[in-house]
Amino acid sequence: MKNWLKYLIGVALGIVAAIVIPFESAQAQSVLDFIVDFVIRFGRYTLLPLLFFSIATAFFKLRDEKIMVRTALWTAGVIIASSLMLVILGLLSSIIIKLPRIPITVEKVSDIPSIDIKDLVLRLFPYSGFSALVDGSFLLPCFIFAGLAGAGAASDKIATKQAVTLFDSISKVCYIVMSFFTEILSIGMIAISCKWTIDFVSVIKTGVYTPLIIMLFCDLLLVAFVIYPVILRFLCHELHPFHILYASVCPFLVAFFSGDTNLALVLNLRHGKDSLGIRRRTNSVTFPLFSIFARGGAALVEAVCFVVILRSYSSLGVSFFDACWIAIFSFLLSFALGALPSGGPFIAITVMCIMYGRGFEAGYLLLKTAAPILCAFAAGIDSLTAMCGSYIVAVKTKMIDHKDVHQYI
Repeated sequence: MKNWLKYLIGVALGIVAAIVIPFESAQAQSVLDFIVDFVIRFGRYTLLPLLFFSIATAFFKLRDEKIMVRTALWTAGVIIASSLMLVILGLLSSIIIKLPRIPITVEKVSDIPSIDIKDLVLRLFPYSGFSALVDGSFLLPCFIFAGLAGAGAASDKIATKQAVTLFDSISKVCYIVMSFFTEILSIGMIAISCKWTIDFVSVIKTGVYTPLIIMLFCDLLLVAFVIYPVILRFLCHELHPFHILYASVCPFLVAFFSGDTNLALVLNLRHGKDSLGIRRRTNSVTFPLFSIFARGGAALVEAVCFVVILRSYSSLGVSFFDACWIAIFSFLLSFALGALPSGGPFIAITVMCIMYGRGFEAGYLLLKTAAPILCAFAAGIDSLTAMCGSYIVAVKTKMIDHKDVHQYI
């Protein structure tokens, strides 16, 4: 059975369970939350060991073959271009289509979430390099440590031959273990999609957020079935761009229903290699970088939501200055969400409200109830961006062995 079909069945069973099984009691909700947390931990369990050994091996091979700079430039270019494109799409769609106002909440501001840039910078280089292998949320310190190890090994291939061989072997072992975990994770999707369905129903029942969710859904369809296929068709001369989207089905389901980009990264790594045929040296580098930095889906959601907040508080509309401000800060904040694999877009919206000021400091409370659903759309788009972006980088650096669609896992 195809991998995506297993996950789709898991999602369907979870939706049915949310409808059939009563989860009104606090005890039932607590049990479900515990199961979902366990499933996410289970799914991420092999991620850091796999990334460390795979990235170190990949950097060694990329430097040895003298394609590291080209890979880095293409990856950075696609990340920046995709984030800029998505934030413009979100801004234009929310300005052109005027959504209904959301009623002003009387809820008081309590603990205000924030993004501490200084802390993120300090976490890049902890006091011990081994501490970089402990943080399961912020993957960039592990990426840097592994990259330095791999690139350093390439400077003296004779002395480091045994170490590189060992790292390569452990990387393959970790990949095999990770593949096994992804097979079991499809069962866990029952709990994840059940939790998502309960949240979705509670949000839809109010009717307040329905227009906003419909807009985000339309943006998602536009990105998945129009924009990305056209880009793949002309940039990669791909005659069948929907084959790449077909390979993205499983990671998209995981990202959308869990809202967790690190959990989706596990599936992206596997489908990038086993379905699209992206070679390990590229696959191991591009997907983590896209997961950390390519949060254009979050930028799109931030732009749309902030316009809705402005129009809910004021009838003056969105000025040109406001539109530029929203675009710039949505774009910039999307690059600071690397340590927030889940819930990042809502925290970014909170930061934007505080930075904008002028009485809008508590504007994020208007969307607090719908935050899990909003973050789901952001994570889903980011998952598609990672798959399509890594494919583009692999094609442009000739690090791909194309496979027929019937060979996809």
